[in-house]
Amino acid sequence: MNRADDITADLIRKKVRGAHRNAVQPGSSLRAGVLVPVIVSNDGLMLLFTKRTEIVETHKGQVSFPGGVVEASDRDILHTAIREANEEVGVPEGDIEIVGLLDDHATPTGFVITPVVALVRPSAPFTPNTDEVADVFQVPIEFFADPLNARMEIRTVQGRAREVWHYTAGEHTIWGATAAIVRSLLAVLGKI
Repeated sequence: MNRADDITADLIRKKVRGAHRNAVQPGSSLRAGVLVPVIVSNDGLMLLFTKRTEIVETHKGQVSFPGGVVEASDRDILHTAIREANEEVGVPEGDIEIVGLLDDHATPTGFVITPVVALVRPSAPFTPNTDEVADVFQVPIEFFADPLNARMEIRTVQGRAREVWHYTAGEHTIWGATAAIVRSLLAVLGKI
């Protein structure tokens, strides 16, 4: 098993910036960008998640990274992820250090998601937009690197077998595309 306690901000910078990335053409799917916020604190590295409200249009009540669909006014996918993180959880752009992009994830719900990995200052204010976000919470990155915390099942979606990963962190279940993005980050870091 790979040690998780050696995951540092410098390792994330080195590995994510140097990683080969697989891009997916959206076709008829909607292009979306999510920020994968890694909070750099004295307690170690934490991943920040949101729990969506029951009144949002899609993925009601699910755990996700801050993000959303690319808008015509967005300069690029980085702008989408930063804009959405600011809109959803209030994190200012000045508290974000963009590190790089992970592989795109095509979802069965019609999205192609580009994860944008960022290091975020622990002093950044997190003020949820209560129309979109029911909860904001953090989970130590080392939690996800421990294989005992992961559960995988095979689901048939649209006639195709897919691996669906699940993590239960306290009262929150992190699964689907969000869990796949976490695993993609861990793979780039050499931790799974």
